[in-house]
Amino acid sequence: MKFTRDTLKTHRDSLRVVKARTTVLVGMGTCGIAAGAKAAFQTLEKAIADKGLQDVVLKRTGCLGLCFAEPTVEVKNANGTSTVYGNVDAAFAERIVTEHLATGTPLTENVYEQPAADLFDEDAAPLKQMRIALRNCAIINPEMIDEYIARDGYAALEKALFEMTPDEVVKEVTDSGLRGRGGAGFPTGRKWMFTKNTPADQKYIVCNADEGDPGAYMDRSVLEGDPHSVLEAMAVAGYTVGANQGFIYIRAEYPLAIDRLNLAIKQAKECGLLGEKILGTDFSFDIELRLGAGAFVCGEETALLASIEGNRGMPVPRPPFPAVKGLWGKPTVINNVETYATIPMILLKGSKWFNSIGTATSKGTKVFAVTGKIKNSGLIEVPMGITLREIIYNICGGIASGKKFKAAQTGGPSGGCITAAFLDTPIDYESLQSIGSMMGSGGMIIMDEDDCMVDVTKFYLEFTVDESCGKCAPCRIGGRTCYNILDRISKGKGQPDDLQKLKDIGHAMRKASLCGLGQTAPNPFMSTMKYFEEEYRAHIEDKKCPAGKCKDLLTYTIDEAKCVGCTACARRCPVSCISGQVKKLHVIDQSKCIKCGQCYEACKFDAVKKG
Repeated sequence: MKFTRDTLKTHRDSLRVVKARTTVLVGMGTCGIAAGAKAAFQTLEKAIADKGLQDVVLKRTGCLGLCFAEPTVEVKNANGTSTVYGNVDAAFAERIVTEHLATGTPLTENVYEQPAADLFDEDAAPLKQMRIALRNCAIINPEMIDEYIARDGYAALEKALFEMTPDEVVKEVTDSGLRGRGGAGFPTGRKWMFTKNTPADQKYIVCNADEGDPGAYMDRSVLEGDPHSVLEAMAVAGYTVGANQGFIYIRAEYPLAIDRLNLAIKQAKECGLLGEKILGTDFSFDIELRLGAGAFVCGEETALLASIEGNRGMPVPRPPFPAVKGLWGKPTVINNVETYATIPMILLKGSKWFNSIGTATSKGTKVFAVTGKIKNSGLIEVPMGITLREIIYNICGGIASGKKFKAAQTGGPSGGCITAAFLDTPIDYESLQSIGSMMGSGGMIIMDEDDCMVDVTKFYLEFTVDESCGKCAPCRIGGRTCYNILDRISKGKGQPDDLQKLKDIGHAMRKASLCGLGQTAPNPFMSTMKYFEEEYRAHIEDKKCPAGKCKDLLTYTIDEAKCVGCTACARRCPVSCISGQVKKLHVIDQSKCIKCGQCYEACKFDAVKKG
């Protein structure tokens, strides 16, 4: 049926009248499915049926954020209590049914704390995390529009259409202080105002879901777990600026998100929440998907627009900016997934509520994908202003290896390193910029003392060199030249003036590159040279890699005093370069050694030395 305002409200009220039942939620995002969530779901389904537990509801949801513990299963009891289980294989899923659901007594193994309070529970105690963009992920079934509607879904669009003028929507978004979550942090309300105030016979709304940073999967998780939040926000933006057509530009490598978006668009159209005369008004708005082919540069807004138009994804100079002259030369609003997912809550709870969260200049919350040498990797959403120390040690459990924290890379290949000296720096736009890093889209990679900063920087620069469109010389030539310098430094062939060359080229790239990819490509090596210059100099002057990562600078030897002749190293060596008899000293033939490190891993007596 196609809803009007009255029938939508009646339908929402009816959905909220739910009999108290036990609900079992299985995280079925990409990470959960890859870890075996389908097998867990099938086992739960069969076991619940076999036990005849008719008051138990089993449903698929998106990612809870506990990616280190996938597959995850949450049991919400009829009395309001909840238990989250992690690492749920088929055998443990069977136990959840036979021991927890059948008897009412939760298991004690594999139990994890929920990542955040439910924003819809006004009595919930404040936690380190606060879910706004992720508010529905792992709570609703993303393939059922009714579950989204029951949690105030499309109420923000209804409010905008019937209770607010476009100017009032712009003011509310502006007053909230929301800044674009795609990396640059441009005020969202100002962007919408520019497009709204630009006369044109056609305007467009575009969602940038071309999430390409290594280690980043925030947008993917939102689209897989709560696709309607983005559709609703894009419709609100369309009403506000006078657009009737939207496009979601999404990576083709996100098949599950694409499937759920297509289903959500279909459902919204059937309900009269997208398409012609939405909710019986004169406002019409439609959304189409456009699939990206994996080019990182298409995350830059002008390259993205070129790709939607069917052209090669290459940036063009700005101004004019897309808000004034964008898709097919028409005024275009471009925001990323997380920005849109936040909009409905701002309209429903008010700009003052959102403005009260975060810092003076960085309002609201930010979603981060925390990966690397971290104990509890996963997806978190935290208020702006939280410190890196709180994220690493309070939320994510500390360094996985138990070794010392060395650095965190924020902003992916466009960002910079945050060292231990800045662990207590607030995570907000200005504070990160002041120490040579940036917010970026939300990737956060944690490194420990075993990571080599030259090697890490080389990895990021290789990525940006490969992803450069090649249009402008500063990025095309400068990036390749800097990579070649880093490559020879990592191989012990560095020259005394290499660091100065990197700085000079980096400054030129920042000033002269056409788009953000080239302008920010130097950030990783500029920040690591600033904070880890002695590590670079060790590679250049001493021909040593202090972290033992750069293969060309490694030598494996066997300590005569510690070798017991167990033969473990010789048996593991793939090129048979280790000789020695049982219970006798073993020796590595350096001319044959490929420096794979297998001997180092195999030795139980700390006899194999790496240096």
